[in-house]
Amino acid sequence: MALSTSFSAAKLDSLLLNCSSSSTPFLHTVSIAQNTRTKTLFQRGLIRCDAQPSYAPNNASTLSALQQLKTSAADRYTKERSSIVVIGLSVHTAPVEMREKLAIPEAEWPRAIAELCSLNHIEEAAVLSTCNRMEIYVLALSQHRGVKEVMEWMSKTSSVPISELCQHQFVLYNNDVTQHLFEVSAGLDSLVLGEGQILAQVKQVVKVGQGVNGFGRNISGLFKHAITVGKRVRTETNIASGAVSVSSAAVELAYMKLPEASHDNARMLVIGAGKMGKLVIKHLVAKGCKKMVVVNRTEERVAAIREELKDVEIIYKPLSEMLTCASEADVVFTSTASENPLFLKDHVKDLSPASQDVGGRRFFIDISVPRNVGSCVSDLESVRVYNVDDLKEVVAANKEDRLRKAMEAQAIIAEESKQFEAWRDSLETVPTIKKLRAYAERIRLAELEKCLGKMGDDLPKKTRRAVDDLSRGIVNKLLHGPMQHLRCDGNDSRTLSETLENMHALNRMFNLETEISVLEQKIRAKVEQNQK
Repeated sequence: MALSTSFSAAKLDSLLLNCSSSSTPFLHTVSIAQNTRTKTLFQRGLIRCDAQPSYAPNNASTLSALQQLKTSAADRYTKERSSIVVIGLSVHTAPVEMREKLAIPEAEWPRAIAELCSLNHIEEAAVLSTCNRMEIYVLALSQHRGVKEVMEWMSKTSSVPISELCQHQFVLYNNDVTQHLFEVSAGLDSLVLGEGQILAQVKQVVKVGQGVNGFGRNISGLFKHAITVGKRVRTETNIASGAVSVSSAAVELAYMKLPEASHDNARMLVIGAGKMGKLVIKHLVAKGCKKMVVVNRTEERVAAIREELKDVEIIYKPLSEMLTCASEADVVFTSTASENPLFLKDHVKDLSPASQDVGGRRFFIDISVPRNVGSCVSDLESVRVYNVDDLKEVVAANKEDRLRKAMEAQAIIAEESKQFEAWRDSLETVPTIKKLRAYAERIRLAELEKCLGKMGDDLPKKTRRAVDDLSRGIVNKLLHGPMQHLRCDGNDSRTLSETLENMHALNRMFNLETEISVLEQKIRAKVEQNQK
């Protein structure tokens, strides 16, 4: 599984998460690399966290864990490498009622990154918050401590108790994070297989993160590589052919629920003319709808859509006329970024009834997270309310074909995951490379100064430059071999373990190691900074 033998050593800290009792399931921890099917079962609640764990330690790992427990915290930090972790909820693990409580608007992502990176064990962070998921990606200086801090932060910002979060969250580490985000970007983890909007949302994470302290090299590198994967999967496979977006699935759901005789004359209202709303309008047009009302804050976006779809009558109305427009509509699509419901029970109960062509009941298709239509509206007999979780009914068809397309994409993801992990592994040796070069440069400069001193003050500049170039060339040639053995990019037969052995050997031979680990130095610095 994604948990290593260090899990046992970390178990004492994990108890603080209030998730380890048999009555409260522990964190959903999934190993995609080991078994993609297991991940799916976990996410859909078919495997409970209190089931027999596949990460149960054998005798050897138990011994290792006991040895770790005997060591000091500093020793454990020395042995531990910073980890990429994702903690999140998705349409597969949590209902919309839970996801909307944790949703973070795009404008708040920089603030969230700053707050996460102020935590003692978090060095980098990113937020991916959409209608179908809310995921926090971090570079943690300590896995279990980092997860604990992020969960406490999520609980504090959402007012959702940690015990409740544990019932719906999943947590992935390192290679499994890479696999997961690549699947997300490729549209494999979406409610609608191959949907294209998620790739645009992953791109937006990078765009928003540029220049934000905390959106560092590891996390930004992961998201940039995910964009490459998403593009490649859509280019090299036919996963996007016939694929539908959340918006088109919403339109499909509406037409599934409407009486067939009313398809041509049902009165359509779209609230919100952003990306999702625009797609709803386009898919309504594709279904044959020739007239609709669009409510939006300003007319500018609606005018642009009207210009693009000239054969359709698109009537603009301001938000102030929203209830009047809803009273005259049979189907209401909502897709705004409002953090508060636009429709509550008191608003809807006084609306005039829908036309008898649709059975006298008004349909609300709400694809916003947080929801635009309050759950209380469902209590009214005169309406039917559907949200993003209800779209599963639409995408259940053609399962075999979708799975075959997913298998084609998985081959690309496996290849790209290996390349990304090789790049990240290569970062492990960067401090040693820098220290070795600095060590060699100090010796070169000292010996160069001695040599030039013996040659006298009247030495021509050309000669001085020649001696300097000579010393520099000798050092570079001597360092070439060791430097080559400190790099592991996945293109040769050298393994990561061999590269790390070389790194440790060079550290010992040239006395490059510091008294305490880099991780411990970073953690101490963050703790001291937070105490000021």
